[in-house]
Amino acid sequence: MTIDITTRAMTSDISPEYALREYRRGQAVWRLSWLPAHHLTHEQAQAGMELDEVLSDPAVVYDEAAQLWAADLATRLGIGVERAVILLAQRLAERLHREEWSEQGSDSPTAALLGWGAAAGHGAGSGARSQHLWR
Repeated sequence: MTIDITTRAMTSDISPEYALREYRRGQAVWRLSWLPAHHLTHEQAQAGMELDEVLSDPAVVYDEAAQLWAADLATRLGIGVERAVILLAQRLAERLHREEWSEQGSDSPTAALLGWGAAAGHGAGSGARSQHLWR
């Protein structure tokens, strides 16, 4: 597992999730693709990326040390591990849903209506759009 960190972005070698640095009211903040409503510090964004990698590895499901590490990382973000699992699962479902629409030769109707997705220059989309699929 490797997280590539630059001054503007964090990416994973095993997950499509990412973190971007933005400026809000003149102050640098980080946002995770799977937790977009939260303004985070650099350290929190890195913890979020590490959490995503830990939770993306099916081999650690029964690894108690990995589960404790995941709990610590989630605490740094101010969320529970269960919430992180749900958010990441929603993102995965959204990507799969979008792939189904792409195979049919069209963009997702939600993405088309709201101007989200590849045409708008966004990666995996927003958490709000993912939540739409679960309502």
